[in-house]
Amino acid sequence: MLDVKGVVKRFGDNVVLNRLDLTVDQHEVVALIGASGSGKSTLLRCVNLLEQVDDGQIFLSGTDITDPRINADKVRAQLGVVFQHYNLFPHLSVLDNITLAARKVHRTDVAVAEQRGMDLLRRIGLEDKAKAFPDRLSGGQQQRVAIVRAIATDPELLLLDEITSALDPILVGEVLDLVRHLRETGSTILMATHEIAFARTVADRVVFLDGGRIVEQGPPAQVIDAPTEQATRDFLSRVLH
Repeated sequence: MLDVKGVVKRFGDNVVLNRLDLTVDQHEVVALIGASGSGKSTLLRCVNLLEQVDDGQIFLSGTDITDPRINADKVRAQLGVVFQHYNLFPHLSVLDNITLAARKVHRTDVAVAEQRGMDLLRRIGLEDKAKAFPDRLSGGQQQRVAIVRAIATDPELLLLDEITSALDPILVGEVLDLVRHLRETGSTILMATHEIAFARTVADRVVFLDGGRIVEQGPPAQVIDAPTEQATRDFLSRVLH
């Protein structure tokens, strides 16, 4: 589904991604962990073409999306993206937020888009909030709506960028439960997270980044519970204790 080959990203003299290689298979959930500044969010922004790579290539379903001739909007139409601060449109209702991309980008019939939106809201227990505006929702509810908005167009790949970091700890669980459900239904997900326990339970593979490089990757039981690299052990020791 996703093939990142030798990607380099610099901000001035700061090399944020340093010849990074990563693959994500269809229906796989890959969790990126690492300290702030390790390159997790920058990698997601490069995949979504919000940042231009300085070197290397990124392939989505076999297509080189870093080719300067690529239509970035068409690439983004294949992706679902959720950021840590919801980014819901405050002047649109919950249902309009969810159906916007389907109606405007994918040209889906309004009735069909709204039926799909209501089905998704029903699934997460927010059907009664369809006509409400985002400021009438809790943080956890807003983030669940943001995730539903991202999956409403059946994206090939879902990118989740620290989606629980802006939430009160009490609200984190309801968002993570939704991600678990997406995993069980076969979604392909690349996510950056600081929730190590969540990465352990939901990810097929955990990737530890340090200094823009992949230091260690593998099944959660190996990387989190029995890391082989000292840098991984040092990081986990800090965040878990």
